[in-house]
Amino acid sequence: MKTATAMFAAFAFAAVLASGSAFAAEKQLTPQQERMKSCNADPKAKTLKGDERKAFMSSCLKGESTAAAPAAPAKPMTQQEKMKACNADPKAKELKGDERKTFMSSCLKGDAAAAAPAH
Repeated sequence: MKTATAMFAAFAFAAVLASGSAFAAEKQLTPQQERMKSCNADPKAKTLKGDERKAFMSSCLKGESTAAAPAAPAKPMTQQEKMKACNADPKAKELKGDERKTFMSSCLKGDAAAAAPAH
């Protein structure tokens, strides 16, 4: 009987140890560990190496640079960029003469929708 009791106790002890490791796998991450996970998942972190990666991770962990950070406001277009965009517009390619001048003028002012002539 002692052998059966000893075996049962050993089996119960092994079951407790096994269930303890299962609970350890479900352990909640600390806020710092969550930040580390988030920073490591950032596509930029995957492309950097060495000191650049260290600097990125450091600033990311401090909250200075995160994957969820809002994008910087768009820089205003230069006149040259506006001209290129307006010339690439399909409407500009269809027009000639005064109609094209009017369209380009309105497009460069940022009013491309109003520049389209009525057909």
